[in-house]
Amino acid sequence: MNLLRNVLVLLLGCVAPALAAPDGAKLYAQNCAACHGEKGNGGIGVPLSLPSFQATVDDPYLKSTIRLGRPGRVMPAFKQFSDAEVAAIVNHLRSWHPGKTPHFDRKPVRGNPQQGAALFAKNCAACHGQQAEGGHGTGVTLSRPRDLPIIAPSLHNPGFLASASDAMIKHTLLTGREGTPMVAFGKKGLKDGEINDIVAFLRSLEQKNPAASILSTDAAIISMDSPYDLKTTIENVRKAVSSNNFVLIREQALNSGLVEPEQEDQKQHIIYFCNFGLLNKALATDPRVGLFLPCRITVVEREGKVRMMAVNPKRLSRIFNNTELNEMCDQVTKMYTAIMEEATL
Repeated sequence: MNLLRNVLVLLLGCVAPALAAPDGAKLYAQNCAACHGEKGNGGIGVPLSLPSFQATVDDPYLKSTIRLGRPGRVMPAFKQFSDAEVAAIVNHLRSWHPGKTPHFDRKPVRGNPQQGAALFAKNCAACHGQQAEGGHGTGVTLSRPRDLPIIAPSLHNPGFLASASDAMIKHTLLTGREGTPMVAFGKKGLKDGEINDIVAFLRSLEQKNPAASILSTDAAIISMDSPYDLKTTIENVRKAVSSNNFVLIREQALNSGLVEPEQEDQKQHIIYFCNFGLLNKALATDPRVGLFLPCRITVVEREGKVRMMAVNPKRLSRIFNNTELNEMCDQVTKMYTAIMEEATL
């Protein structure tokens, strides 16, 4: 009997960890806090702990948002999470707000989308964009805090429209969100029917389904062989950087700072340069551009052959999930190529 009891204890001890409920706080810290803030006070992402936000979104909306993300708008889709993990994250978000959790039905709101379009242009487009594309950038740069706690979201985004019920959108229009630029249009004189028309207009955008734009490229690295020796190639790159309207920042051994100066590999050099106008524009759009800005080209000599290499910004398009950055990713990719080509002339 004692033997059987001991076996059961061992078995249950092994099974119990697998049956343990997911830790929502830990999942949030690992996957969400970098953008939304450690305590949900916002950053690149919206402030999830804001009382007016919590009071105007229901749990299905939060769960669907985690699942679907916002294609082309920084917020990724976390399709790898189990239902239990998604629920745990939502429960953690709700722990910041002791108030009553709202519940919205999924019944469609009946309205006139044509009239709603005119009302949207008059009342909403100044913040959300003429095509409901949302505010530009993330509102955060490395040099200044955001001016507002939230950037107007993209209302034509397929992730948003699939997550938000008509009733939730209507409630937000009526009550607004205190602490954000979103006003309560119910207090601004819009009638119930007019609110319905705006909701119908937004829902009509779902049929257009604006797909997120992701740049297509196979190469993670832009590389080009040089017909010159290492020293000449480095000098050619420096000259090409200047002639392409970049400011040379510095040139150093690739492993400089990682080893003692006398141990630096003199056959691997990296050249840093920057166009500050482009940098400021990129940072205002999304601070994660630090992955490829300031610009840099590595020049390496191996077995008597010299090669120039740089990260391909177009490959980062999928990581950024920010359509606004695509133009910059494409632009910098072309600049890298032009500099390398000029250095080989």
